[in-house]
Amino acid sequence: MKGVILGINPAVQIVDLSHEVERHDALEAALVLEAAVAFFPGGTVHLAVVDPGVGGARRGLVITAGRDRFVGPDNGVFTPLLLGERWEAFELSATEYRLSDVSPTFHGRDVFAPAAAHLALGVGPDRFGRPVHDPVRLPWPAASRTAAGIAGEVVHVDRFGNLVTSICRRDLPPDAIVQVAGRSVPVARTYGDVAAGELIGLVGSSGRLEVAVCEGDASRVLDVGRGAFVLAVSSSSRSSPKK
Repeated sequence: MKGVILGINPAVQIVDLSHEVERHDALEAALVLEAAVAFFPGGTVHLAVVDPGVGGARRGLVITAGRDRFVGPDNGVFTPLLLGERWEAFELSATEYRLSDVSPTFHGRDVFAPAAAHLALGVGPDRFGRPVHDPVRLPWPAASRTAAGIAGEVVHVDRFGNLVTSICRRDLPPDAIVQVAGRSVPVARTYGDVAAGELIGLVGSSGRLEVAVCEGDASRVLDVGRGAFVLAVSSSSRSSPKK
């Protein structure tokens, strides 16, 4: 893919955002984009290829959101961008912006990489195909306010075993405690606020509430993963976690 991009646009600067997304996991890829896009300069072309439907009926897309451009499969990987109101999407169908010989099993190399390179050269997004008004959106996990507190779920387990949740910084009550897997975990500022091996809740660099074990693996300690229920409550009004 990099060779194709550089063959079309030798001046482009390529940045590897991540090669650690689990295979076929469009939600995890969407969370990576959500966390990273804002830190790149305006006008960046983001190429995201987590594509279990390659060669099938799923569309390829070029999306514009603000000054940025996005290229990849229409399988929900761009869901966080579509939550806003200012976006446009186009089907990636123009044959002049792909390789002449397209493998049915490697659209990343033969379709998406050439499109990204041409976008970086200044080709307008509308030249790639017809407008798309119904791009696929994943069910997007969010927090909800309940009588017991702020309810959410684990949306991702990172490579350290930290439990990343659907509860964001803005959702947290004052002096929050996180209840998960029958345990009550205080929310602190950073890992160093507790001793090695202790559970801690904290707001991670993505702005989402996480449950971690200092120098350990919270997913193993608590024996939970994606989808696990979490509840954030104020320490002054603690309630029992749901089972």
